[in-house]
Amino acid sequence: MPLALRLAFRISITILMKTPGYFFTIIMVLAGPYVYGQGKLEGKIIDSEDPAEAGLAGANIFWAGTNTGTTTNAAGHFTIKKLRGADRLVISFVGYSTDTLQIQPDEEYITHSLSQNNEIPEVVITGRASGTYISKLEPVLTFNITSAELCKAACCNLSESFETNASVDVNYSDASTGAKQIQLLGLAGSYTQILSENIPSVYGLNTAYGLNYIPGPWMESIQVSKGTSSVRNGYESIAGQINVEYKKPSTSEKFYMNGFISNAGRKEVNANASLLLSNRLSTMVMAHAEPQRNCNDHNHDGFRDEPDIRQYNFLNRWDYMTERLTFRAGIKVLEEERTGGQFTFHEGNQDTWSDGFGIKINTRRLEGFTKLGGVFSENNSMSIGWIQNFNYHDQDSWFGEREYSGLQKAYYSNLLYQWNPGLGKHSFDAGFSYKYDRYDEALSQISFGRKESVPGLFAQYTYTDSARITAIAGIRTDFHNLYGTLVTPRIHLRYVINDQLTLRASAGKGFRSGNVLAENSFLLASSRSINIPDNLDIEEAWNTGMSLIGTIPYGEKTLRLSAEVFRTSFLRQIITDLDAGTDEVKFYNLDGKSYSNIFQIEASSMIFEGFDLLAAWRWNDVKMTIDGLLREKPLASRYKGLLTASWLTHLRKWQFDYTLQLNGPGRIPSTASNPEHYRMAESFDPYTVMNAQVTYNFRKWNVYIGSENLTDFRQPHPIIASDDPFGEYFDSGLIWGPVHGRKIYAGFRVFFNRDV
Repeated sequence: MPLALRLAFRISITILMKTPGYFFTIIMVLAGPYVYGQGKLEGKIIDSEDPAEAGLAGANIFWAGTNTGTTTNAAGHFTIKKLRGADRLVISFVGYSTDTLQIQPDEEYITHSLSQNNEIPEVVITGRASGTYISKLEPVLTFNITSAELCKAACCNLSESFETNASVDVNYSDASTGAKQIQLLGLAGSYTQILSENIPSVYGLNTAYGLNYIPGPWMESIQVSKGTSSVRNGYESIAGQINVEYKKPSTSEKFYMNGFISNAGRKEVNANASLLLSNRLSTMVMAHAEPQRNCNDHNHDGFRDEPDIRQYNFLNRWDYMTERLTFRAGIKVLEEERTGGQFTFHEGNQDTWSDGFGIKINTRRLEGFTKLGGVFSENNSMSIGWIQNFNYHDQDSWFGEREYSGLQKAYYSNLLYQWNPGLGKHSFDAGFSYKYDRYDEALSQISFGRKESVPGLFAQYTYTDSARITAIAGIRTDFHNLYGTLVTPRIHLRYVINDQLTLRASAGKGFRSGNVLAENSFLLASSRSINIPDNLDIEEAWNTGMSLIGTIPYGEKTLRLSAEVFRTSFLRQIITDLDAGTDEVKFYNLDGKSYSNIFQIEASSMIFEGFDLLAAWRWNDVKMTIDGLLREKPLASRYKGLLTASWLTHLRKWQFDYTLQLNGPGRIPSTASNPEHYRMAESFDPYTVMNAQVTYNFRKWNVYIGSENLTDFRQPHPIIASDDPFGEYFDSGLIWGPVHGRKIYAGFRVFFNRDV
């Protein structure tokens, strides 16, 4: 191992083992690895025995003798940069024979079929693309979730895309508004940077409901990265990053439609269609309609378990690509109405509390983006990309007698440059970003707002030694108009110990500007008083982590194992204090310790033909200083166990999917000062949730039926004082488990794939 790399590795281990306040001495130069158009080779990888040619998701593709590689997307398509002097393309996938192809200089598109690795005469080994896999080439621990995985459950939007994932938890934040919150590394979703095609998408005023604004059938794949991510995407990533890739016009189906209905009153229709106008220009439209009415009241407290929802969502995108240039643009329009609260409340009442406690949330949202990228220099060693995005978010709402409105106008720009001299071991990235957010909010006729203007510079150096070693060191400096200069150093290491074992390590800092009221708007559905002080600081934390990924061959099968440990230490944090009293919620700056320690192990394998099994266990140690005491994070489980089983029959006609989640115990903020009949216990016990789905596949369509929460487990009495919602003890925000009962659903998918 080169001396410089050994030194970098020792520095990173020192950072992991000691205090995360070590200063990074990093020499950086120019950056920007977002390359949208290059001298490139495109293609599709399929199973040689699949008559439908559906494509293999997650197949590995790289140029022989180099570290340049990629993986196929959910439809089996790939794009890889051409390299001078490299003409042998290696294609591999677990369970299939590895092929090496000779690529001619003028070839731009290939279709190749992999043969199943049948070494024993008269024994057929059926290959099956893994729905979730860890990227082999990424130095950051990244889980790729493909459309094959998303189809294993009722994935109607992003918030429902992690039912079979051990790393991401999704829970209701309250028992009345339907807002959902993710958790990664034991921390609230606000500490995870959520992107759509590397553009910030869920933050600010849409934090509470933004996960519902990304329909599942629109998604091509999801990448979940743990720990601080690359400095290219900003300073916000603290716990990790979730990036959603939408379907692309050139690689998606010609036409796709999904219909969904459940016994909870939910109906959905999703559709997308793409058109290739020429060999350079293509376009695509996506549509989503969701009317949810007549929700249930399983616990008979007079409140809807989930709100009635009416949502319309539309996206149109355009792609223009040449050999050296790519331009992409799109616009997205959304309108949503949520109606919750008591069944005695009727939509349209001007006096919202005369006939019952009502919740009404009206949202209008407009987004637009452009992406421009190209390569230059004779050997394609330099590239440049420019991303722009704007969004307009307008929300009017009331919660009983409280009225809340918010308006956010945002602009995001990221200019990126990359240089890989000689297409060798060293590459340099640099760029300039600008982020602007204007917030205008009002609570019960008290107006407040702010403007955030943040220009920033970043640089990153990447060292690669064939496909065995990758070391990335990056730093960015942002100039925040409210919080001053923010310096964000980050380092990532990937070392392939042998063909079966890969070690990753990372360390870095992240910042986050809090949107206290928008992120906690569900607390308005309670009698708690809410006072937001003016001196709340920006949040700041160090994150360090290490993971070990391995494979163990046994017979004709492979056991995939992973173990990971992450620690997040906060230097500055906004504390949401529900322990101070049942009549108030306090927000204040951290005064003391706050940390999250996470340890997770996972194992998966194909047990027999077509049958995949995954088991995972995660331990959470999450504590923060609340009201002067170091306490366990409230309403969060101390551990989580996950078991998923998926069986695709030999002829690929039937698919059976089952998920078992074991959620550990946790702490509940004290309600001891309430009258006895309005109190909750001080903690909750472990509980399980089971989901199952059966799918029958035809050539051009499939049908499915399933159930969520098979055992009908529900948190008892999720709403305190539901019989007196305008009284002093009413509270719907102490939620730790499911608030809805068993759901039965059914649906269909129709797809016409593009001819290759």
